[in-house]
Amino acid sequence: MTDTIRRVTASPGGAEVIAVTTGALRGPFSNETVVRVSAFSMNRGELNRARNAETADMQIGWDFAGTVETAAADGSGPAAGTRVVGFSTRMEAWAELVSIPTTHIAPIPEAVSNAEAATLPVAGLTALHSIDAASALIGRKALITGATGGVGSTAVDILSNLGYEVVASTGKPDAADWLTDLGASSIIDRAELSEEGKRPLESTLWAGAVDCVGGTTLANVLKKIHYGGSVAASGLTGGPGLATTVLPFILRGVNLLGIDSVEMPMERRRQAWNRIGTDLKPSNLDTIGHDIGLADLDTTLTDILAGNARGRSVVDLRA
Repeated sequence: MTDTIRRVTASPGGAEVIAVTTGALRGPFSNETVVRVSAFSMNRGELNRARNAETADMQIGWDFAGTVETAAADGSGPAAGTRVVGFSTRMEAWAELVSIPTTHIAPIPEAVSNAEAATLPVAGLTALHSIDAASALIGRKALITGATGGVGSTAVDILSNLGYEVVASTGKPDAADWLTDLGASSIIDRAELSEEGKRPLESTLWAGAVDCVGGTTLANVLKKIHYGGSVAASGLTGGPGLATTVLPFILRGVNLLGIDSVEMPMERRRQAWNRIGTDLKPSNLDTIGHDIGLADLDTTLTDILAGNARGRSVVDLRA
């Protein structure tokens, strides 16, 4: 195809060199559909990857929602006109048109809008995967760290809908009401968990946790989990290191569960999507996600990388 399309690219050097450019659509190959993108959302992980880009003019982006414009030539995948959500692992989703393998898309449930669908893929699947991993042991009181982020806020919503008592940890005092509206039962300041402690174990507070921070925060969370509880870890905004002991694991049977959604096998990803788009759909997606235009991209990227963002920013390409 020869369409000239707007796309978001990154040059070597980082997020400060991310730009909106124009170019021709790549492909499609016979097993790919062409999707006209209506909205996409941003994840800190893809921004970090863009910052470390080694290839000039690399088109970036993992998540998008849109409508199939051209069905795959080999007959696989949905027909033209089908609304789909995309889970691109090739960093190419931020564009008006994308060519993507049919195995990397899934139909959008009728009750889910394109903007809602764009809010959910990586952050939503990470939240759901975290909850699934920990749910067998999570009990009735769960902690969520980094609760104002995309993964954290989605986990607050889903867990509260499932009837859990959700404790949300955040460093943004002005977000307390927002988190309460999402379903948090109580709010704690992240400072309570960010100071290094000397004791290898502390009084137990939570039956399980969804940790989106890592570092010292994760180490402190592990010390305070009830016997047999699980912590699902998916973030490293607090740093990649983990200074802990084996005591939470061998004396309390605590489980530390690593969560990844970027390289998750596509079949598992599609199965999870079917749940998060239907029976486990967050009830506050209009609060978690907020629309911006391409002109707002620079400011939003800066806020995300600085840890100042709340929920999910969804770029509406029709704006």
